[in-house]
Amino acid sequence: MSTAEISEDIAEYEDDGQLYRALSKSAVLCLILSLMSFFALMSPVLLVLPGVGICVGLLSLAQLRRYPAELSGRPAAVIGLALSLLLLVGGGGMHAVVYATEVPEGFQRISFADLQPVSAAPHLPVSPKALELNDEKVFIKGYLYPDGQRDNIKRFILIPDLGTCCFGGQPKLTDMVEVTLRDPLRTVFELRKRRLAGTLTVDTRLKPVSGLGGVYYRLDAEYVR
Repeated sequence: MSTAEISEDIAEYEDDGQLYRALSKSAVLCLILSLMSFFALMSPVLLVLPGVGICVGLLSLAQLRRYPAELSGRPAAVIGLALSLLLLVGGGGMHAVVYATEVPEGFQRISFADLQPVSAAPHLPVSPKALELNDEKVFIKGYLYPDGQRDNIKRFILIPDLGTCCFGGQPKLTDMVEVTLRDPLRTVFELRKRRLAGTLTVDTRLKPVSGLGGVYYRLDAEYVR
């Protein structure tokens, strides 16, 4: 093939807009992040995924505008950006509504952070705030400690996360609440955060628990989800 013929072929491809352009990696990443962002509907912590997806999408569109002859992938970037925006706004709104309405009437929201000892009271194994919560009706969220029970569970240990126990350790004493469900309530073991409401009992003396070091906190639960 002569040089003239090659030049003619190149000109033909240029006229048809068929010159090779590299697929933008950031556009592909944006699309992947937007699909992963569906997990943000499960936990507000995962809203970081659509947030990052939006940043990557904007960066990708800026690169595509700057190098239109070298890069392709605008549809992927636009779809990924739009989906990330939708999941960030929709997921954030959904979690906000859940947070505002999840506490049953007559109960106060607490967290495991409220149950931790403080340096200002080194003589106490629990926090002063925890002592104030004794015999109060509280709402708390956490995970079931995996102790072999699977179904029809009435009594279990509630922990703030699965990090420690999943690596073979024992949670801190102040990271455990012994829960007893009132009849006829029962639950099953699942790797998801549970919502519980009931009367909290706080004792500075450890109550023995089989297989664990003991607990300072017990919850007589009348609500579980």
